[in-house]
Amino acid sequence: MAATQDLIEVKFRLSDGNDIGPHRYSPAATVASLKEKILAHWPKENAPRTINDLKLINAGKILENNRTLADSRLPVGELPGGLITMHVVVRIPVPDKKSDKLQNDSPDTPRCSCTIL
Repeated sequence: MAATQDLIEVKFRLSDGNDIGPHRYSPAATVASLKEKILAHWPKENAPRTINDLKLINAGKILENNRTLADSRLPVGELPGGLITMHVVVRIPVPDKKSDKLQNDSPDTPRCSCTIL
């Protein structure tokens, strides 16, 4: 593991104002691995199902899953050894429009089949 001074201290702010952390992470940690840690520490009520349901935001930028923490850091305004607060947004999965449309096209209730001549 990286030396203690190389670790980056991060806390995650949830939309309800609660925090997860702070914890120290290696600069080589991926955003996807951070999201997995968030899911593991998430309060039991209204927990997202997968890492794809979460968005991490740092300094107004949405972080991509395949990027590392070192890639995602913005050095402007950060103090050495300072704490980084990342915001966590839950993205509710949206049903596919095609499957939703197909579902709406199937009649739930019988419809009138009258023909006017």
